[in-house]
This record gives sequence, C-alpha cells and structure tokens, in this order.
Amino acid sequence: MKTLKILIGILLAALAIAIVSGMLDSHDRENLYAPPPVPKQYPIKESTQENATPIKGYGIGDAATDFSLKNIDGNKTSLKDYKYAKGFVLIFTCNHCPYSVAYEDRIIALDKKYKNLGYPVIAINPNNPKEYPADSFELMKVRAREKGFSFPYLLDEGQKIYPQYGATKTPHVFLLQKENDEYLVKYIGAIDDNYQDATAVKNNYLENALQSLLSGAAIDVTESVAIGCRIK
Repeated sequence: MKTLKILIGILLAALAIAIVSGMLDSHDRENLYAPPPVPKQYPIKESTQENATPIKGYGIGDAATDFSLKNIDGNKTSLKDYKYAKGFVLIFTCNHCPYSVAYEDRIIALDKKYKNLGYPVIAINPNNPKEYPADSFELMKVRAREKGFSFPYLLDEGQKIYPQYGATKTPHVFLLQKENDEYLVKYIGAIDDNYQDATAVKNNYLENALQSLLSGAAIDVTESVAIGCRIK
C-alpha cells in the first residue's frame, strides 16, 4: 500500500512537469532548469587615500627646497636668510614627543657647537596642532623659552614642508650642505643611537657627519633609521 502511494506521487509529479513543459515554448523549456543568472559585477572603487602615490622625499645628494616658515618670534625664516652658512642641521621635532624631549639638550649643544662653524640648527615642528594641542604655536614659544632654545623653532603650518623632505618621525634629521646656491642633502636619520642615555651613545651619526663635512672627508654613514614619534 505504501509503495503504491509513492508510485502514484511520482506519476503525478511527472504529469505536472509534462503539462508545464507543454505550456512553454522551446526557449523557455531550455531555460527551465538553467542555473540562475549571476548578478552583474561592478568594479569596486578603491580608496583614493590608500592608493595615493606616497611622497618619497629627498635622498642623499638631492637638492632640498628652501622654505619660509613662521618662527616663534613671529618672523618668517628661510635658508636663504643665512648668507654665510656652509649648511644646516635641519631637525623636524616637536613639543609633546618623548623622543624629541629626550634630545632637546643634545640639540641645543649641537647648535651652540656647530653654528659658529657654519652649520646652525633649524628646528621645524611638523605636527598638526589640532591632532596634538601640545604642539600649538603658542606652546612652542613656551617650550623654547623654558629650555632656552638657541635656534629657530618653526611651525610647518599647513604641513607642506615635511612631506617634501620625507620626514616621518620626530626627531628626524636632514643635514644640508650649501653648494653653488643649492642645499644638498648629506645625511638623513637619527641624531645618535641612544635617545634614552646620552652617556651611552655608541654612534653619533649626526656629529660624525658634521665633522666629515668640516674636514672635507666622505661621510661614513649617510643614512640611519629615525627613531621617534610618528608625524601627524
């Protein structure tokens, strides 16, 4: 009895398919059991930010651009203002970063030692004060006064200069040599190899490069990894 019911069910199903098939034209019958169409695939537009061409910045031997940035005294400062300079110790630094703070005394000492030899320090704050309120122009003035900065402390307003140089950290050093009215990059990187303890430094990258320029010798280490806070 049970088998008979199953057979009757199969026959009824076959009959229904036959009736429906007869009602369809040949094209519809061909597509009756066709797989469902695949939805049209549209290319996904990738993020412009993620695919933006990164700014490479300068390499050793490149000619660096001059700038005109506001100093803490309210005046604009440019490289061309230093008529008798042989070059510059350009350091991207800031108020809030603990790495920058750890190097402040060493930067002051470098400026006092080498500006009279033709290589003054110029410090530039590259950070957006909206991201880091501690790096505002007013607080830059306060910090410079507290520490007795002996060098210009400039604000990269609009953050236009640090990408040109390729700075990524604070502090980040670019040692420039003036040659035929160009400012050639001679060293890029860290001040030395120990931000925590000045007495434990083994490699004075920046000072060694300065001494090489002064003596006319080739710089042994022209690049090192800048250790510090990310510019933002």
